[in-house]
Amino acid sequence: MPKQRVRVLIVDDSASVRQILLTILSEDPDIEVMGTASDPFVAARRLQDEIPDVMILDLEMPRMDGMTFLRKIMAQRPIPVIICSSLTEEGSNVMFEAFEAGAVDIVPKPKIDTRQALLECSARLREAVKSAARARVRPRAERRAIEKKLTADAIIPPPVQGKVRPTTERIVCIGASTGGTEALNDVLEMLPAHCPPIVIVQHMPAGFTAAFARRLDGVCQIRVKEAEDGEPVLPGCAYIAPGARHMLLQRIGLRYQIAIKDGPPVSRHRPSVDVLFRSAAQHAGANALGVIMTGMGDDGARGMLEMRKLGASTRAQDEESCVVFGMPKEAIAHGGVEKVVSLHHIPREIMLWYQAGHAAVAG
Repeated sequence: MPKQRVRVLIVDDSASVRQILLTILSEDPDIEVMGTASDPFVAARRLQDEIPDVMILDLEMPRMDGMTFLRKIMAQRPIPVIICSSLTEEGSNVMFEAFEAGAVDIVPKPKIDTRQALLECSARLREAVKSAARARVRPRAERRAIEKKLTADAIIPPPVQGKVRPTTERIVCIGASTGGTEALNDVLEMLPAHCPPIVIVQHMPAGFTAAFARRLDGVCQIRVKEAEDGEPVLPGCAYIAPGARHMLLQRIGLRYQIAIKDGPPVSRHRPSVDVLFRSAAQHAGANALGVIMTGMGDDGARGMLEMRKLGASTRAQDEESCVVFGMPKEAIAHGGVEKVVSLHHIPREIMLWYQAGHAAVAG
């Protein structure tokens, strides 16, 4: 049987933007643009005749704004929606309102100032569409140019067995993608102030992560911030990799610190979970806990296996609680996952593991 293509409806009031999006998506043989609409009213008429697999939605439109339309869709007939708007490019609160309203992903408006910028945003958009098509969406009232795929070798050498120096300091490394913004909120707000240090890669473009960290910091007992190059990693704090840059864990003596690096996308992502996990395998070994959460693709699968081979404990979010059971599924298939748990059990798993380490040291 031939593979079924992902059917997409584009909703944007700009004819030029609709054409650019149509051109980008039509270049992928796995995607079919079933139509375009200039505003939500036109889109609503299209939805009466045919339901797309994915909708790409602008926020600034005449007659009805995109956020209002998103909320109506998610309350009446939920479908995967990707927000494509310039309003989200600086990481404003609009981005978080969209996620809370039910959007599964947010991408900036395509940049066509250089060929490289167009290629990068085109690849990002096409992958976002395929990821969204696999997302499981629920009514909000229920709310509980193909690039070469590089490995972490492009940023950091492979870990060497037996090279990890002993230390009593424990650290948690988390990787997430589609659905991760809400999932991370659920996990971090349940952690007590005395939790272990946490380093996080959430797939996000530049300009989004600082606002995301501030939002989490406002609702959590722990401190949450965007990671900075060279800063020490402290208990009771969570550090989020800055968008479009890789984050690595390093060791200075018996203490950990963060390194922020430029470089090509790894596993088609920057920041990459594989890069973070590999650095944790090298510098933390058995003192690390790796957690891989909701998201499409296989970023983090190889790095998690490297962590486990060097003695780390590892957890994967289960299929039922994932928006997209892609990254956890691949990590399980690679053999890097020690235990599969529900999203709501992840905070408990983190603290049990942390307390077990203290008990071992005291013993």
